[in-house]
Amino acid sequence: MRPFAVALSFASLASLMPTAASAAPPPAVSPASSTHGQLTALFAEWRAFNHPAMTKSVPDYSAPAMTAKAAGLAAFKQRLAGIDQSEWTASQRGDTRLVEAEMNGLDFFLRVLKPWARDPGFYQTVFAERSDVPAHEGPSAEPNVDLWKLSWPLSASDDRALAASLRAVPATLAQAKVNLADSQAHDLWAYGDRAFNEQADALAALQKGDLSLNDLNGRRKVSLAGASPALKTAVEQARMASADFANWVKAEAPRRTGPSGVGKDNYNWYLKNVLLSRYDFDQQTVLLQRELDRSLASLRLEEVRNRAAPAIAGLSDPAAYRKNALARQERLYTLLVDAGFITDRPYFRSGLFGQLGDYTAPADRNFFTHVTALDPLPLSSHQFHWIELARLQHEPHPSAMRDTPPLFNIYEDRSEGLATAMEEILMQAGLYDDEPHGRELVWAMLANRAARGLASLRVQNNEIGLAEAGKFHAGWTPRGWSDANSRLVGFEQLLYLRQPGYGPSYIIGKLEFDHLLALASHRAETEQRPYSSRDTFAAIWASGIVPPTIIADEFLEPAH
Repeated sequence: MRPFAVALSFASLASLMPTAASAAPPPAVSPASSTHGQLTALFAEWRAFNHPAMTKSVPDYSAPAMTAKAAGLAAFKQRLAGIDQSEWTASQRGDTRLVEAEMNGLDFFLRVLKPWARDPGFYQTVFAERSDVPAHEGPSAEPNVDLWKLSWPLSASDDRALAASLRAVPATLAQAKVNLADSQAHDLWAYGDRAFNEQADALAALQKGDLSLNDLNGRRKVSLAGASPALKTAVEQARMASADFANWVKAEAPRRTGPSGVGKDNYNWYLKNVLLSRYDFDQQTVLLQRELDRSLASLRLEEVRNRAAPAIAGLSDPAAYRKNALARQERLYTLLVDAGFITDRPYFRSGLFGQLGDYTAPADRNFFTHVTALDPLPLSSHQFHWIELARLQHEPHPSAMRDTPPLFNIYEDRSEGLATAMEEILMQAGLYDDEPHGRELVWAMLANRAARGLASLRVQNNEIGLAEAGKFHAGWTPRGWSDANSRLVGFEQLLYLRQPGYGPSYIIGKLEFDHLLALASHRAETEQRPYSSRDTFAAIWASGIVPPTIIADEFLEPAH
Protein backbone atom coordinates (compact mmCIF):
# COMPACT_ATOMS: atom_id res chain seq x y z
CA MET A 1 0.00 0.00 0.00
CA ARG A 2 1.35 3.38 -0.98
CA PRO A 3 -0.25 6.04 1.19
CA PHE A 4 0.44 8.79 -1.29
CA ALA A 5 0.95 6.87 -4.48
CA VAL A 6 -0.27 4.63 -7.21
CA ALA A 7 2.13 2.20 -8.86
CA LEU A 8 5.15 3.86 -10.43
CA SER A 9 7.25 2.48 -13.26
CA PHE A 10 10.95 2.06 -12.55
CA ALA A 11 11.71 4.32 -15.47
CA SER A 12 9.95 7.15 -13.63
CA LEU A 13 11.49 6.65 -10.20
CA ALA A 14 14.72 8.50 -10.86
CA SER A 15 12.96 11.51 -12.36
CA LEU A 16 10.07 12.09 -9.96
CA MET A 17 9.89 15.76 -8.98
CA PRO A 18 7.27 17.89 -7.25
CA THR A 19 4.30 18.72 -9.46
CA ALA A 20 1.74 21.48 -9.34
CA ALA A 21 -0.76 18.92 -8.07
CA SER A 22 1.57 18.10 -5.20
CA ALA A 23 2.34 21.67 -4.28
CA ALA A 24 -0.93 23.62 -4.45
CA PRO A 25 -4.67 22.94 -4.27
CA PRO A 26 -6.45 22.87 -7.63
CA PRO A 27 -9.18 25.38 -8.52
CA ALA A 28 -12.77 24.78 -7.47
CA VAL A 29 -15.27 23.19 -9.88
CA SER A 30 -18.67 24.44 -10.95
CA PRO A 31 -21.31 21.83 -10.06
CA ALA A 32 -23.43 22.93 -12.99
CA SER A 33 -21.26 21.03 -15.46
CA SER A 34 -20.87 17.88 -13.36
CA THR A 35 -20.44 14.61 -15.26
CA HIS A 36 -18.89 11.27 -14.47
CA GLY A 37 -16.04 12.28 -16.77
CA GLN A 38 -15.40 15.18 -14.44
CA LEU A 39 -15.03 12.74 -11.53
CA THR A 40 -12.56 10.74 -13.60
CA ALA A 41 -10.50 13.87 -14.26
CA LEU A 42 -10.62 14.85 -10.59
CA PHE A 43 -9.50 11.34 -9.64
CA ALA A 44 -6.40 11.64 -11.85
CA GLU A 45 -5.49 14.95 -10.20
CA TRP A 46 -6.18 13.49 -6.77
CA ARG A 47 -3.85 10.56 -7.33
CA ALA A 48 -1.11 12.92 -8.55
CA PHE A 49 -1.61 15.04 -5.43
CA ASN A 50 -1.01 11.97 -3.24
CA HIS A 51 2.62 11.73 -4.31
CA PRO A 52 4.98 13.43 -1.87
CA ALA A 53 7.28 16.14 -3.11
CA MET A 54 10.48 14.50 -4.38
CA THR A 55 14.07 15.64 -4.65
CA LYS A 56 16.44 13.23 -6.41
CA SER A 57 14.09 10.30 -5.67
CA VAL A 58 13.96 11.21 -1.96
CA PRO A 59 10.42 11.85 -0.66
CA ASP A 60 9.66 14.75 1.68
CA TYR A 61 7.67 13.57 4.71
CA SER A 62 8.68 16.48 6.93
CA ALA A 63 6.16 18.28 9.15
CA PRO A 64 5.88 21.29 6.79
CA ALA A 65 5.27 18.98 3.82
CA MET A 66 2.49 17.18 5.67
CA THR A 67 0.91 20.48 6.69
CA ALA A 68 0.85 21.46 3.03
CA LYS A 69 -0.85 18.15 2.22
CA ALA A 70 -3.62 18.90 4.71
CA ALA A 71 -4.24 22.30 3.13
CA GLY A 72 -4.46 20.78 -0.34
CA LEU A 73 -6.76 17.99 0.83
CA ALA A 74 -9.47 20.46 1.88
CA ALA A 75 -9.69 21.82 -1.66
CA PHE A 76 -10.03 18.36 -3.15
CA LYS A 77 -12.84 17.50 -0.73
CA GLN A 78 -14.63 20.70 -1.71
CA ARG A 79 -14.34 19.86 -5.39
CA LEU A 80 -15.68 16.36 -4.86
CA ALA A 81 -18.64 17.63 -2.86
CA GLY A 82 -19.48 20.02 -5.70
CA ILE A 83 -20.09 17.25 -8.25
CA ASP A 84 -23.78 16.68 -8.92
CA GLN A 85 -24.59 12.95 -8.85
CA SER A 86 -28.39 13.17 -8.97
CA GLU A 87 -28.71 11.40 -12.33
CA TRP A 88 -25.94 8.87 -11.83
CA THR A 89 -26.16 5.10 -11.63
CA ALA A 90 -25.35 3.18 -8.47
CA SER A 91 -21.98 2.23 -9.99
CA GLN A 92 -21.11 5.84 -10.75
CA ARG A 93 -22.11 6.90 -7.25
CA GLY A 94 -19.95 4.05 -5.96
CA ASP A 95 -16.99 5.57 -7.79
CA THR A 96 -17.58 8.80 -5.90
CA ARG A 97 -17.78 6.97 -2.58
CA LEU A 98 -14.49 5.26 -3.37
CA VAL A 99 -12.74 8.56 -4.15
CA GLU A 100 -14.23 10.12 -1.02
CA ALA A 101 -12.98 7.16 1.04
CA GLU A 102 -9.46 7.72 -0.30
CA MET A 103 -9.63 11.39 0.65
CA ASN A 104 -10.82 10.39 4.10
CA GLY A 105 -7.93 7.95 4.24
CA LEU A 106 -5.43 10.75 3.72
CA ASP A 107 -7.29 12.81 6.32
CA PHE A 108 -6.94 9.96 8.83
CA PHE A 109 -3.27 9.46 8.04
CA LEU A 110 -2.55 13.16 8.46
CA ARG A 111 -4.53 13.60 11.68
CA VAL A 112 -4.20 10.26 13.47
CA LEU A 113 -1.95 7.53 12.09
CA LYS A 114 0.94 9.77 10.96
CA PRO A 115 3.15 6.80 10.01
CA TRP A 116 5.96 9.07 8.74
CA ALA A 117 6.25 10.51 12.26
CA ARG A 118 5.31 7.46 14.40
CA ASP A 119 6.18 4.24 12.60
CA PRO A 120 9.75 3.27 11.67
CA GLY A 121 8.43 0.51 9.41
CA PHE A 122 6.90 3.14 7.15
CA TYR A 123 10.35 3.73 5.70
CA GLN A 124 10.84 0.22 4.36
CA THR A 125 10.81 0.80 0.61
CA VAL A 126 12.55 -2.21 -0.98
CA PHE A 127 10.37 -5.27 -1.62
CA ALA A 128 11.28 -8.61 -3.19
CA GLU A 129 7.89 -10.24 -2.72
CA ARG A 130 4.71 -9.24 -4.48
CA SER A 131 1.90 -8.95 -1.96
CA ASP A 132 -1.08 -11.25 -2.53
CA VAL A 133 -3.38 -8.22 -2.28
CA PRO A 134 -3.64 -5.33 -4.77
CA ALA A 135 -1.01 -3.15 -3.06
CA HIS A 136 1.50 -3.33 -0.23
CA GLU A 137 0.05 -4.36 3.11
CA GLY A 138 0.36 -1.49 5.53
CA PRO A 139 1.65 2.04 4.97
CA SER A 140 5.00 2.61 3.27
CA ALA A 141 6.92 5.58 1.96
CA GLU A 142 7.25 6.00 -1.75
CA PRO A 143 8.67 5.38 -4.15
CA ASN A 144 8.50 1.66 -3.47
CA VAL A 145 11.33 -0.29 -5.05
CA ASP A 146 9.48 -3.41 -6.17
CA LEU A 147 12.22 -5.73 -7.36
CA TRP A 148 9.70 -8.31 -8.54
CA LYS A 149 8.39 -5.88 -11.19
CA LEU A 150 11.66 -5.89 -13.12
CA SER A 151 12.75 -8.19 -15.91
CA TRP A 152 16.02 -9.84 -14.93
CA PRO A 153 18.76 -9.60 -16.19
CA LEU A 154 18.15 -5.87 -16.21
CA SER A 155 18.01 -3.70 -19.28
CA ALA A 156 20.32 -0.69 -19.31
CA SER A 157 17.43 1.66 -18.54
CA ASP A 158 16.16 -0.47 -15.63
CA ASP A 159 19.72 -0.74 -14.32
CA ARG A 160 20.02 3.07 -14.22
CA ALA A 161 16.55 3.57 -12.70
CA LEU A 162 17.08 0.93 -10.00
CA ALA A 163 20.45 2.40 -9.12
CA ALA A 164 18.88 5.86 -8.75
CA SER A 165 16.10 4.47 -6.55
CA LEU A 166 18.48 2.56 -4.28
CA ARG A 167 20.80 5.55 -4.00
CA ALA A 168 17.85 7.33 -2.36
CA VAL A 169 17.53 4.74 0.42
CA PRO A 170 20.30 6.11 2.69
CA ALA A 171 18.98 9.67 2.37
CA THR A 172 15.39 8.53 3.00
CA LEU A 173 16.43 6.68 6.15
CA ALA A 174 18.47 9.65 7.33
CA GLN A 175 15.37 11.84 6.94
CA ALA A 176 13.36 9.19 8.80
CA LYS A 177 15.51 9.63 11.91
CA VAL A 178 14.56 13.31 11.96
CA ASN A 179 10.86 12.75 11.23
CA LEU A 180 10.57 10.05 13.93
CA ALA A 181 12.31 12.04 16.65
CA ASP A 182 9.18 12.59 18.76
CA SER A 183 7.54 9.18 18.20
CA GLN A 184 6.64 7.33 21.39
CA ALA A 185 4.69 4.40 19.88
CA HIS A 186 6.55 1.66 21.76
CA ASP A 187 5.40 -1.47 19.93
CA LEU A 188 6.06 0.10 16.54
CA TRP A 189 9.66 0.53 17.70
CA ALA A 190 10.03 -2.74 19.60
CA TYR A 191 9.15 -4.68 16.45
CA GLY A 192 10.27 -2.08 13.93
CA ASP A 193 13.82 -3.29 13.26
CA ARG A 194 12.55 -6.47 11.61
CA ALA A 195 11.57 -4.81 8.35
CA PHE A 196 15.03 -3.32 7.88
CA ASN A 197 16.89 -6.49 8.75
CA GLU A 198 14.76 -8.15 6.09
CA GLN A 199 15.45 -5.32 3.65
CA ALA A 200 19.18 -5.64 4.29
CA ASP A 201 18.98 -9.43 3.91
CA ALA A 202 17.11 -9.13 0.59
CA LEU A 203 19.77 -6.78 -0.79
CA ALA A 204 22.52 -9.10 0.45
CA ALA A 205 20.82 -12.03 -1.26
CA LEU A 206 20.65 -9.99 -4.46
CA GLN A 207 24.40 -9.42 -4.22
CA LYS A 208 24.98 -13.15 -3.75
CA GLY A 209 22.70 -14.11 -6.65
CA ASP A 210 20.33 -15.90 -4.31
CA LEU A 211 17.35 -13.51 -4.11
CA SER A 212 13.98 -15.21 -4.60
CA LEU A 213 11.29 -13.01 -6.15
CA ASN A 214 7.59 -13.82 -6.21
CA ASP A 215 4.92 -12.54 -8.60
CA LEU A 216 2.09 -13.83 -10.82
CA ASN A 217 4.51 -16.15 -12.60
CA GLY A 218 5.64 -17.84 -9.39
CA ARG A 219 9.11 -17.80 -7.86
CA ARG A 220 12.42 -17.09 -9.57
CA LYS A 221 15.96 -16.37 -8.41
CA VAL A 222 17.81 -13.29 -9.63
CA SER A 223 21.27 -11.79 -9.31
CA LEU A 224 23.32 -8.75 -10.23
CA ALA A 225 25.03 -10.59 -13.06
CA GLY A 226 25.79 -8.03 -15.75
CA ALA A 227 24.80 -5.11 -13.51
CA SER A 228 26.63 -1.79 -13.79
CA PRO A 229 29.20 -0.77 -11.17
CA ALA A 230 26.85 2.09 -10.24
CA LEU A 231 24.04 -0.32 -9.43
CA LYS A 232 26.31 -2.64 -7.44
CA THR A 233 27.50 0.32 -5.39
CA ALA A 234 23.92 1.50 -4.83
CA VAL A 235 22.86 -1.96 -3.64
CA GLU A 236 25.71 -2.09 -1.14
CA GLN A 237 25.03 1.40 0.18
CA ALA A 238 21.30 0.67 0.55
CA ARG A 239 22.11 -2.60 2.33
CA MET A 240 24.43 -0.91 4.79
CA ALA A 241 21.96 1.93 5.44
CA SER A 242 19.15 -0.59 6.05
CA ALA A 243 21.23 -2.57 8.55
CA ASP A 244 22.28 0.64 10.30
CA PHE A 245 18.67 1.81 10.51
CA ALA A 246 17.60 -1.55 11.98
CA ASN A 247 20.25 -1.18 14.69
CA TRP A 248 19.16 2.40 15.38
CA VAL A 249 15.50 1.40 15.75
CA LYS A 250 16.41 -1.44 18.11
CA ALA A 251 18.56 0.87 20.23
CA GLU A 252 15.87 3.54 20.39
CA ALA A 253 12.98 1.20 21.23
CA PRO A 254 13.48 1.07 25.04
CA ARG A 255 13.05 4.82 25.41
CA ARG A 256 9.93 5.00 23.24
CA THR A 257 7.34 4.15 25.86
CA GLY A 258 3.95 5.43 24.68
CA PRO A 259 0.87 3.63 23.31
CA SER A 260 0.77 2.52 19.69
CA GLY A 261 -2.93 1.91 18.95
CA VAL A 262 -5.20 4.60 17.55
CA GLY A 263 -7.96 4.11 20.18
CA LYS A 264 -11.57 3.07 19.73
CA ASP A 265 -12.98 6.43 18.62
CA ASN A 266 -10.36 6.94 15.91
CA TYR A 267 -10.70 3.31 14.86
CA ASN A 268 -14.45 3.72 14.47
CA TRP A 269 -13.97 6.86 12.34
CA TYR A 270 -11.64 4.93 10.07
CA LEU A 271 -14.06 2.02 9.74
CA LYS A 272 -16.99 4.27 8.84
CA ASN A 273 -15.33 6.84 6.62
CA VAL A 274 -12.42 5.00 4.98
CA LEU A 275 -13.26 1.29 4.92
CA LEU A 276 -17.00 2.12 4.59
CA SER A 277 -17.74 -0.69 7.02
CA ARG A 278 -21.17 -1.34 8.49
CA TYR A 279 -19.64 -2.45 11.78
CA ASP A 280 -17.94 -0.46 14.54
CA PHE A 281 -15.30 -1.64 17.02
CA ASP A 282 -17.73 -3.20 19.48
CA GLN A 283 -19.72 -4.94 16.74
CA GLN A 284 -16.52 -6.29 15.19
CA THR A 285 -15.52 -7.66 18.58
CA VAL A 286 -18.82 -9.53 18.91
CA LEU A 287 -18.68 -10.84 15.34
CA LEU A 288 -15.10 -12.06 15.61
CA GLN A 289 -15.81 -13.75 18.93
CA ARG A 290 -18.83 -15.45 17.35
CA GLU A 291 -16.69 -16.71 14.46
CA LEU A 292 -14.02 -17.95 16.86
CA ASP A 293 -16.66 -19.86 18.84
CA ARG A 294 -18.31 -21.22 15.68
CA SER A 295 -15.05 -22.33 14.09
CA LEU A 296 -13.80 -24.15 17.19
CA ALA A 297 -17.16 -25.83 17.78
CA SER A 298 -17.34 -26.82 14.11
CA LEU A 299 -13.79 -28.18 14.19
CA ARG A 300 -14.58 -30.49 17.10
CA LEU A 301 -17.82 -31.68 15.50
CA GLU A 302 -15.98 -32.33 12.23
CA GLU A 303 -13.54 -34.47 14.19
CA VAL A 304 -16.49 -36.45 15.54
CA ARG A 305 -17.97 -36.77 12.06
CA ASN A 306 -14.67 -38.00 10.65
CA ARG A 307 -13.71 -40.27 13.54
CA ALA A 308 -13.86 -43.41 11.42
CA ALA A 309 -12.17 -41.91 8.35
CA PRO A 310 -8.48 -42.75 7.86
CA ALA A 311 -6.14 -39.95 8.88
CA ILE A 312 -4.48 -37.93 6.16
CA ALA A 313 -1.21 -39.62 5.23
CA GLY A 314 1.52 -37.04 5.63
CA LEU A 315 4.18 -36.98 2.92
CA SER A 316 7.85 -36.50 3.79
CA ASP A 317 9.31 -36.80 0.29
CA PRO A 318 9.43 -33.38 -1.44
CA ALA A 319 8.82 -34.83 -4.91
CA ALA A 320 5.83 -36.86 -3.73
CA TYR A 321 4.49 -33.85 -1.87
CA ARG A 322 4.76 -31.70 -4.98
CA LYS A 323 3.00 -34.28 -7.13
CA ASN A 324 0.16 -34.58 -4.65
CA ALA A 325 -0.12 -30.80 -4.29
CA LEU A 326 -0.41 -30.36 -8.06
CA ALA A 327 -3.20 -32.93 -8.21
CA ARG A 328 -5.02 -31.25 -5.32
CA GLN A 329 -4.62 -27.85 -7.00
CA GLU A 330 -6.14 -29.24 -10.18
CA ARG A 331 -9.16 -30.38 -8.17
CA LEU A 332 -9.52 -26.89 -6.73
CA TYR A 333 -9.28 -25.13 -10.08
CA THR A 334 -11.75 -27.51 -11.71
CA LEU A 335 -14.29 -26.84 -8.98
CA LEU A 336 -13.85 -23.07 -9.30
CA VAL A 337 -14.67 -23.28 -13.02
CA ASP A 338 -17.34 -25.98 -12.95
CA ALA A 339 -19.29 -24.35 -10.10
CA GLY A 340 -19.29 -21.03 -11.93
CA PHE A 341 -17.17 -19.08 -9.49
CA ILE A 342 -14.77 -18.07 -12.28
CA THR A 343 -14.43 -18.46 -16.03
CA ASP A 344 -11.47 -20.53 -17.16
CA ARG A 345 -8.63 -18.22 -18.20
CA PRO A 346 -4.96 -19.16 -18.75
CA TYR A 347 -3.84 -16.28 -16.52
CA PHE A 348 -6.18 -17.37 -13.72
CA ARG A 349 -4.68 -20.85 -13.83
CA SER A 350 -1.08 -19.65 -13.93
CA GLY A 351 -1.69 -17.12 -11.14
CA LEU A 352 -3.11 -19.80 -8.83
CA PHE A 353 -0.68 -22.59 -9.72
CA GLY A 354 2.28 -20.21 -9.47
CA GLN A 355 1.72 -19.99 -5.70
CA LEU A 356 1.78 -23.70 -4.99
CA GLY A 357 4.18 -24.21 -2.11
CA ASP A 358 6.79 -26.91 -1.62
CA TYR A 359 7.30 -29.38 1.19
CA THR A 360 8.26 -27.91 4.58
CA ALA A 361 10.10 -30.01 7.14
CA PRO A 362 8.36 -30.34 10.54
CA ALA A 363 10.94 -28.26 12.39
CA ASP A 364 10.47 -25.34 9.99
CA ARG A 365 6.68 -25.21 9.93
CA ASN A 366 4.52 -22.26 10.93
CA PHE A 367 0.75 -22.32 11.29
CA PHE A 368 0.02 -22.36 7.58
CA THR A 369 2.61 -24.97 6.67
CA HIS A 370 1.24 -27.22 9.43
CA VAL A 371 -2.01 -27.02 7.44
CA THR A 372 -0.46 -27.52 4.00
CA ALA A 373 1.60 -30.47 5.23
CA LEU A 374 -1.71 -32.32 5.47
CA ASP A 375 -3.59 -30.73 2.57
CA PRO A 376 -2.65 -27.68 0.47
CA LEU A 377 -6.26 -26.96 -0.48
CA PRO A 378 -7.34 -24.75 2.44
CA LEU A 379 -4.49 -22.29 1.86
CA SER A 380 -4.82 -22.62 -1.92
CA SER A 381 -8.46 -21.61 -1.54
CA HIS A 382 -7.29 -18.45 0.21
CA GLN A 383 -4.83 -17.88 -2.62
CA PHE A 384 -7.79 -16.95 -4.77
CA HIS A 385 -6.01 -13.64 -4.19
CA TRP A 386 -3.80 -14.44 -7.18
CA ILE A 387 -6.77 -14.96 -9.48
CA GLU A 388 -7.91 -11.51 -8.41
CA LEU A 389 -4.49 -10.05 -9.18
CA ALA A 390 -4.52 -11.72 -12.59
CA ARG A 391 -7.95 -10.24 -13.26
CA LEU A 392 -6.70 -6.80 -12.25
CA GLN A 393 -3.79 -7.13 -14.68
CA HIS A 394 -5.52 -8.77 -17.64
CA GLU A 395 -9.13 -7.58 -17.44
CA PRO A 396 -9.10 -3.80 -16.97
CA HIS A 397 -12.12 -2.39 -15.19
CA PRO A 398 -14.05 0.19 -17.25
CA SER A 399 -13.95 2.68 -14.37
CA ALA A 400 -10.63 4.48 -13.93
CA MET A 401 -11.33 4.59 -10.20
CA ARG A 402 -11.45 0.78 -10.03
CA ASP A 403 -8.74 -0.06 -12.54
CA THR A 404 -6.03 0.64 -9.98
CA PRO A 405 -5.59 -0.53 -6.39
CA PRO A 406 -7.33 1.63 -3.77
CA LEU A 407 -5.11 3.71 -1.53
CA PHE A 408 -4.83 3.32 2.25
CA ASN A 409 -5.55 -0.43 2.20
CA ILE A 410 -9.22 0.30 1.43
CA TYR A 411 -9.24 -3.10 -0.28
CA GLU A 412 -8.94 -4.83 3.15
CA ASP A 413 -12.46 -6.20 3.64
CA ARG A 414 -12.93 -6.92 -0.06
CA SER A 415 -9.65 -8.71 -0.74
CA GLU A 416 -8.90 -10.47 2.54
CA GLY A 417 -12.58 -11.12 3.18
CA LEU A 418 -13.10 -12.71 -0.22
CA ALA A 419 -10.03 -14.92 0.14
CA THR A 420 -11.22 -16.09 3.56
CA ALA A 421 -14.77 -16.57 2.30
CA MET A 422 -13.51 -18.80 -0.53
CA GLU A 423 -12.07 -21.23 2.02
CA GLU A 424 -15.53 -21.99 3.40
CA ILE A 425 -17.40 -21.49 0.11
CA LEU A 426 -15.30 -24.13 -1.63
CA MET A 427 -15.56 -26.45 1.36
CA GLN A 428 -19.36 -26.23 1.26
CA ALA A 429 -19.27 -26.69 -2.52
CA GLY A 430 -17.62 -30.10 -2.13
CA LEU A 431 -13.88 -29.51 -2.30
CA TYR A 432 -13.18 -32.06 0.45
CA ASP A 433 -15.68 -34.74 -0.47
CA ASP A 434 -12.72 -37.04 -1.18
CA GLU A 435 -10.86 -36.09 2.01
CA PRO A 436 -13.22 -35.24 4.90
CA HIS A 437 -10.39 -34.37 7.28
CA GLY A 438 -9.67 -31.43 4.99
CA ARG A 439 -12.79 -29.73 6.39
CA GLU A 440 -11.17 -29.73 9.81
CA LEU A 441 -8.30 -27.68 8.42
CA VAL A 442 -10.69 -25.03 7.10
CA TRP A 443 -12.21 -24.59 10.55
CA ALA A 444 -8.73 -24.43 12.13
CA MET A 445 -7.75 -21.65 9.72
CA LEU A 446 -10.93 -19.71 10.47
CA ALA A 447 -10.25 -19.99 14.21
CA ASN A 448 -6.73 -18.65 13.68
CA ARG A 449 -8.01 -15.66 11.71
CA ALA A 450 -10.68 -14.86 14.29
CA ALA A 451 -8.23 -15.12 17.20
CA ARG A 452 -5.62 -12.88 15.64
CA GLY A 453 -8.30 -10.33 14.65
CA LEU A 454 -9.64 -10.19 18.21
CA ALA A 455 -6.13 -9.64 19.53
CA SER A 456 -5.54 -6.83 17.05
CA LEU A 457 -8.68 -5.00 18.17
CA ARG A 458 -7.45 -4.94 21.75
CA VAL A 459 -4.06 -3.66 20.58
CA GLN A 460 -5.67 -0.82 18.61
CA ASN A 461 -7.61 0.16 21.73
CA ASN A 462 -4.37 0.08 23.78
CA GLU A 463 -5.70 -2.62 26.09
CA ILE A 464 -2.72 -4.91 25.42
CA GLY A 465 0.59 -4.77 23.58
CA LEU A 466 1.89 -6.91 20.73
CA ALA A 467 3.52 -9.50 23.00
CA GLU A 468 0.24 -10.25 24.76
CA ALA A 469 -1.60 -10.13 21.44
CA GLY A 470 0.72 -12.83 20.12
CA LYS A 471 -0.03 -15.03 23.12
CA PHE A 472 -3.79 -14.68 22.62
CA HIS A 473 -3.42 -15.20 18.86
CA ALA A 474 -1.40 -18.41 19.33
CA GLY A 475 -3.26 -19.62 22.41
CA TRP A 476 -6.64 -19.68 20.67
CA THR A 477 -5.30 -21.28 17.49
CA PRO A 478 -6.12 -25.01 17.70
CA ARG A 479 -3.79 -28.02 17.62
CA GLY A 480 -0.82 -26.09 18.99
CA TRP A 481 0.10 -25.01 15.47
CA SER A 482 0.82 -21.36 16.28
CA ASP A 483 3.79 -20.05 18.24
CA ALA A 484 3.50 -16.64 19.90
CA ASN A 485 7.25 -16.10 19.38
CA SER A 486 7.29 -17.05 15.72
CA ARG A 487 8.21 -14.69 12.92
CA LEU A 488 4.74 -15.23 11.39
CA VAL A 489 2.77 -14.18 14.48
CA GLY A 490 5.03 -11.17 15.04
CA PHE A 491 4.67 -10.10 11.41
CA GLU A 492 0.89 -10.44 11.43
CA GLN A 493 0.25 -8.59 14.68
CA LEU A 494 2.65 -5.80 13.73
CA LEU A 495 0.89 -5.35 10.39
CA TYR A 496 -2.50 -5.19 12.09
CA LEU A 497 -1.18 -2.52 14.46
CA ARG A 498 0.36 -0.50 11.64
CA GLN A 499 -2.81 -0.64 9.51
CA PRO A 500 -6.11 -0.23 11.40
CA GLY A 501 -8.85 -2.61 10.32
CA TYR A 502 -6.54 -5.15 8.73
CA GLY A 503 -6.64 -7.78 11.49
CA PRO A 504 -10.45 -8.11 11.56
CA SER A 505 -10.81 -7.69 7.76
CA TYR A 506 -10.49 -11.43 7.04
CA ILE A 507 -13.55 -12.21 9.16
CA ILE A 508 -15.52 -9.00 8.64
CA GLY A 509 -15.03 -9.17 4.88
CA LYS A 510 -16.02 -12.84 4.87
CA LEU A 511 -19.25 -11.97 6.67
CA GLU A 512 -19.92 -9.27 4.09
CA PHE A 513 -19.64 -11.92 1.36
CA ASP A 514 -22.09 -14.09 3.26
CA HIS A 515 -24.39 -11.05 3.14
CA LEU A 516 -23.96 -10.69 -0.63
CA LEU A 517 -24.81 -14.35 -1.16
CA ALA A 518 -27.86 -13.92 1.08
CA LEU A 519 -29.00 -10.92 -0.97
CA ALA A 520 -28.63 -12.93 -4.18
CA SER A 521 -30.50 -15.85 -2.66
CA HIS A 522 -33.35 -13.64 -1.47
CA ARG A 523 -33.66 -11.97 -4.87
CA ALA A 524 -33.86 -15.33 -6.63
CA GLU A 525 -36.61 -16.43 -4.23
CA THR A 526 -38.49 -13.14 -4.64
CA GLU A 527 -38.29 -13.34 -8.43
CA GLN A 528 -39.20 -17.06 -8.36
CA ARG A 529 -36.18 -18.21 -10.30
CA PRO A 530 -33.34 -20.62 -9.52
CA TYR A 531 -30.33 -19.25 -7.68
CA SER A 532 -27.23 -19.06 -9.94
CA SER A 533 -23.78 -19.03 -8.39
CA ARG A 534 -22.37 -18.13 -11.80
CA ASP A 535 -24.52 -14.98 -12.07
CA THR A 536 -23.95 -14.07 -8.42
CA PHE A 537 -20.19 -14.20 -8.59
CA ALA A 538 -20.11 -12.50 -12.00
CA ALA A 539 -22.00 -9.58 -10.43
CA ILE A 540 -19.54 -9.44 -7.53
CA TRP A 541 -16.52 -9.48 -9.86
CA ALA A 542 -18.11 -6.75 -12.00
CA SER A 543 -17.90 -4.25 -9.14
CA GLY A 544 -14.15 -4.65 -8.89
CA ILE A 545 -12.01 -4.33 -5.78
CA VAL A 546 -14.10 -1.92 -3.73
CA PRO A 547 -15.55 -2.07 -0.20
CA PRO A 548 -18.35 -4.67 0.11
CA THR A 549 -20.89 -1.99 1.00
CA ILE A 550 -20.39 -0.45 -2.46
CA ILE A 551 -20.81 -3.87 -4.04
CA ALA A 552 -24.05 -4.41 -2.11
CA ASP A 553 -25.51 -1.11 -3.36
CA GLU A 554 -24.69 -2.02 -6.96
CA PHE A 555 -25.87 -5.56 -6.45
CA LEU A 556 -29.32 -4.30 -5.57
CA GLU A 557 -29.62 -1.58 -8.20
CA PRO A 558 -31.88 -3.52 -10.64
CA ALA A 559 -34.44 -3.99 -7.84
CA HIS A 560 -34.89 -0.22 -7.33
